[in-house]
Amino acid sequence: MSVRLILVINPGSTSTKFAVFDNDSPVFEVNLPHPAEDLAKFKSIADQFDFRKKLIIDKLKEKKIRLSDIKAVVGRGGLVKPIESGVYEINERMISDLTLAIGGEHASNLGALIARDISMDLPGSKAYIVDPVVVDELQPEARITGFPEVKRVSVFHALNQKAVARTYALSAGRLYEEMNLIIAHMGGGISIGAHRKGKVVDVNNALNGDGPLSPERAGTIPAGQLADVCYSGKYKHSEIKSIISGKGGMVALLGTNSFKEICARAEAGDTEAIIIIKACGYQTAKYIGAMAAVLEGKVDAIILTGGMAHQESHVDYIKSLVCFIAPVVVYAGEDELRALAFNAILALDHQVEVKIYK
Repeated sequence: MSVRLILVINPGSTSTKFAVFDNDSPVFEVNLPHPAEDLAKFKSIADQFDFRKKLIIDKLKEKKIRLSDIKAVVGRGGLVKPIESGVYEINERMISDLTLAIGGEHASNLGALIARDISMDLPGSKAYIVDPVVVDELQPEARITGFPEVKRVSVFHALNQKAVARTYALSAGRLYEEMNLIIAHMGGGISIGAHRKGKVVDVNNALNGDGPLSPERAGTIPAGQLADVCYSGKYKHSEIKSIISGKGGMVALLGTNSFKEICARAEAGDTEAIIIIKACGYQTAKYIGAMAAVLEGKVDAIILTGGMAHQESHVDYIKSLVCFIAPVVVYAGEDELRALAFNAILALDHQVEVKIYK
């Protein structure tokens, strides 16, 4: 098979992950951490564009990658307008929406921007995004709240949830599109989706505070008490938003967002760490149960994934609460870079429809 390189880019809030694949074989993978002091000099995430792009280009040169061999550049999808699942070629409308940050500022927005910019210098190269966090397949009743000004929206770990769903379906000798699955991605935020026949018909908003408490999310908070806090005069609007997402959850309760560190503290007898870990697992199981109701109890499997799934004791506790619903399968961590590359190959080989962002 001839050389056909795929460059995949996944910018995060504290790091830039990227990799090169030769077809479906990894050539190299890099995770470059960005200390807070390095990012503090930028006024916004958009201002980090040149900094992050240069890191990628420099590493490609260091690894002696022939740019002419790169046939596709795939970026992690950012906060674009709500779209259906799939592979999208990056177009001017997408670039405009991400540049204007219409869905909000997030490091993942840079994925498409950098991918498009690099591909423009590579004749014959394509630029794509795959399953951004705003994939929206919600059924109508899942959107409704009792407050007319507020509708539930779909923001979740779409890329990894879809990837592990297809991986599990393949292992079971079935099609993802014929299965009912509940998938809990447990990372800095926790998203729990009800997958019915290939569509995520309900999922908590893992970015904006809905769902279980997690290392960096406050989780669902009693609305009346939250309103009291908001009007107490103690916090600014921006501070409340950051506590809901980024500085809430375990980092607010225990002073760190490292689940590994928190588990070590619990194992050493820290009673506060023990109860907060248990609360996280308890709430995760509650949301899994809610998604079982969405699927009318017809669940082929429950899948636990994300970084927190590496902690065996935490997984075992969640299993003990939900195993009566369906078999529980664990895919610890996430392999989003491989998922991006795999979807790019499908697009290049015309095995999937490449969708147009409108």
